[in-house]
Amino acid sequence: MEAPNNNISVLFVCLGNICRSPMAQGAMADAARKAGLDIRVDSVGTAAYHIGHTPDPRAIATARANGVDIGGLFGRQLTAQDFTDFTHIFALDGANMAGIKARAPRHSTARIAMLLDAVEGKEGTSVPDPYYGDEEGFVACWDLVNEAAIALIERFKRDGVDAEF
Repeated sequence: MEAPNNNISVLFVCLGNICRSPMAQGAMADAARKAGLDIRVDSVGTAAYHIGHTPDPRAIATARANGVDIGGLFGRQLTAQDFTDFTHIFALDGANMAGIKARAPRHSTARIAMLLDAVEGKEGTSVPDPYYGDEEGFVACWDLVNEAAIALIERFKRDGVDAEF
């Protein structure tokens, strides 16, 4: 079953755009491909710490272990244009959700939500930042963003671009 509207575009937002959001981008692109949906997917950070950098090597390794290559992604920072270029913007945690809302221009058309709002029973929950931990944190992060990506795909298949979270 194909989405009622195929103009879906999704942006994932974390702090530095080298761990959680690129893993979410990779998981979502993979889930969309497997579902046969043409969805534009990207990721950004609210901070400028890692602009132009590839994802953390642990994030790349974790995604690769799950059959997804995110090694060619490069960090960038959230811009005002993102609020009209994407239909949905997902924050990976509450602090970045607050940052997204604070930067949202009046003319924003994107639907903004926490990523785990898509997963029943995990609404309002943050995806823990694995950056200062070990590989286990990256595996746990992958499991959460992948679970959310699968839930997003199901919602987009059902509701198309009008999906609410």
